[in-house]
Amino acid sequence: MSVQSMTGFARVEGHSDGLDWTWELRSVNGKGLDVRLRLPSGFEELDVQVRKSISNAFKRGNMQVSLQINQSAESVTPNVNRTLALQLLEAAKELQAHVGGALPSVSDLMAVRGVVEFEEASNNPEIHAKRLADIMGGLETALSNLGEMRETEGTAIREVLVSQVVELQSLCEQIVNSDARTPEAIRKTLQAQVDKLLETSDEFDGERLHQEAVILAAKADLQEELDRLRVHLNSALELLNGNGPMGRKLDFLAQEFNRECNTICSKSNAAEVTAIGLDMKLLIDQFREQVQNME
Repeated sequence: MSVQSMTGFARVEGHSDGLDWTWELRSVNGKGLDVRLRLPSGFEELDVQVRKSISNAFKRGNMQVSLQINQSAESVTPNVNRTLALQLLEAAKELQAHVGGALPSVSDLMAVRGVVEFEEASNNPEIHAKRLADIMGGLETALSNLGEMRETEGTAIREVLVSQVVELQSLCEQIVNSDARTPEAIRKTLQAQVDKLLETSDEFDGERLHQEAVILAAKADLQEELDRLRVHLNSALELLNGNGPMGRKLDFLAQEFNRECNTICSKSNAAEVTAIGLDMKLLIDQFREQVQNME
């Protein structure tokens, strides 16, 4: 199964034995597969079959599915009750012999209730079964068209997501290679902070301060967060290079991106690293927004 977005629209029209029908399918983002189905009176028996076809075609998305039916004149067959019509004519002749007057015309007789009855073609089991088969065939076509539209959009979104992950990898490597993270840079920063404290008071224990500085430096190390972020970014690229539903997994990875990035920003003791981290957070937010469209 190709990668898909969850947004799309499809409309398919058809004709079957005097019956005009139209399928309309609309799909938008959703956490799971939620189908809102509207069937016309007399076609409720299709409910289970329609839902099964949709669930076979898609795994996620809020979908509105409707079937519209219009019956043409050819779908109705008139049946003339000749026996009743002749009985009415004979009765009219007998009445005429007693009271006079004109006999009823053919149109007068046909206007009498019960002389002409209209039978729906749907009352014929074979015709009804053929109609249902044609209507379901139209649904399969509509699902295929909707799938193609979702695949087209999904492919476009995947390209955007891949470019965003690649950019995040670049920003991650900028932090890895930042001069502000070298042991010498960290030592100088901490040394300057310690010297500044010692200048303000003679009561500080210089050796003790240096020990605390070493502890702080260890806590401020970002290597573990950067390593995890690299792994998550690689996992995202592997998913994006594959096929099938991936939205839920990408959303989880986006949360992990954000978690590691927040930790990097909070632990950073260098303006350069913090600035890069903020750029990453903005890009991660954009990534998460796009992921919400993926199946």
